[in-house]
Amino acid sequence: MPDHHLPQFHVRLPRGYLNDPNGPVELGGTTHLYFQSRPYAEKDVPVEWGHATTEDLVHWTLHRPAMSPVPGGLDSGGCWSGNTVVDGGRVRAFYSGKVDHSPYQSVLTALSDEDGANFGRPVQVVPDPAPEEGVTMFRDPFVWRDGSRWHMVVGVAAADGAAAMRLYGSPDGVDWEYVGELSRLPRTLVDGVDTGEGWECPQLIAADGREVALVSSWSHAGGPGEVLAFPVDSAPVPRRVDDGHDFYAASVMREGSHGHVLFGWITEGREDARWQEAGWAGAISLPRRAWLDGDALRTEPHPAVEALRSGPGRPADGATIGAQAELVLPAVSGTVRLRFGADEWLDLAVDLEAGTLSLDRSAASTAPGVETAGALAVEAFGDRAEWAARVFLDGSVVEVFTSAGRSITTRVYPTTPPPWRVEAPAGTVVWDVAPAIGAVTDRAAAEEPLPVS
Repeated sequence: MPDHHLPQFHVRLPRGYLNDPNGPVELGGTTHLYFQSRPYAEKDVPVEWGHATTEDLVHWTLHRPAMSPVPGGLDSGGCWSGNTVVDGGRVRAFYSGKVDHSPYQSVLTALSDEDGANFGRPVQVVPDPAPEEGVTMFRDPFVWRDGSRWHMVVGVAAADGAAAMRLYGSPDGVDWEYVGELSRLPRTLVDGVDTGEGWECPQLIAADGREVALVSSWSHAGGPGEVLAFPVDSAPVPRRVDDGHDFYAASVMREGSHGHVLFGWITEGREDARWQEAGWAGAISLPRRAWLDGDALRTEPHPAVEALRSGPGRPADGATIGAQAELVLPAVSGTVRLRFGADEWLDLAVDLEAGTLSLDRSAASTAPGVETAGALAVEAFGDRAEWAARVFLDGSVVEVFTSAGRSITTRVYPTTPPPWRVEAPAGTVVWDVAPAIGAVTDRAAAEEPLPVS
């Protein structure tokens, strides 16, 4: 029986465990997206780098993993997070090599001679912190170039309880020297959000002429927290990038024909036993563009995403939809209800006077072991009088974008399969969305294509 929870236009695996996006990078007009992957839906399997490509940021082809741990090597426990750059017409990866029982994940580089399809044996390019530094977390390099100079930041949890990004420089991407800390912040609360004991997956994105850091807050006790952003040209005041429950480990493409593009890991919103039973977990967000509103980073779907629409839009109220759809909510106060079944529904409420969009998933599923907490986006609406929000539904994935650049990424797991019904204010429009994920059929004739659900 088909799994109606499995996304069909978000990058994901047909089976196995997917988490952090890595890269992405454009080479010869093709965008390569790498991501943490495990062939089985188990967390104790060593991490590989999964691989998908696209020509348009919308339709994706899944390939065999591009990088796997080297037994007895610098990444024997897993090829963890990092990014990629084009170096002399070839793709160079920078990533964290996990070795079991090591206190750190070493910063490694590996070069691809096969158009980004496979990476060679890694070498370490930055020394691990010295024991006397007292660093308790060190991982996740992000590399970019400014003219002929290479730059790298690495996430740190420092001995004094501060989260930081260490900055390195290089003339060639191979020989690196420590420059200092780009930013640091003692653990605190900002607007009720924990800024973290350490910062995972640090990234730099250029927005409105300023460099903006994206970091994933993390602590030894609590693990992953939130994706936070702040300009690096002033004292950090981190703010949430997404107001939902399931957006983490943002990854940036700084160069390419699509402009600066942002992706994130869409986490699961159900107990481990539930996704292990399903045989798959995790997805990659839709590509996003970003800009600054003061010092706060805002995002919206990349314009390429409109190509996902299948056929003409139609009035949403009373419409019957499948598990893949896009809705555009008009700039009026009211509630859109996605009615999955008699006892299952998802509500999205627009309140123009309060400037809020709220998401209520308390009745979205009657299944046990799923999360039901709601979400609220404030100062949600801009000057675009024609619409208030765009909603993308893809199986269990819900991504909401408001006209002022707030977003809510979450998961729902209705037990009732489609068709589903929409109840909405007049002026709400819905589009069907076609599947956009395909299996690899090239690279090597001996490869067995991945199954597509």
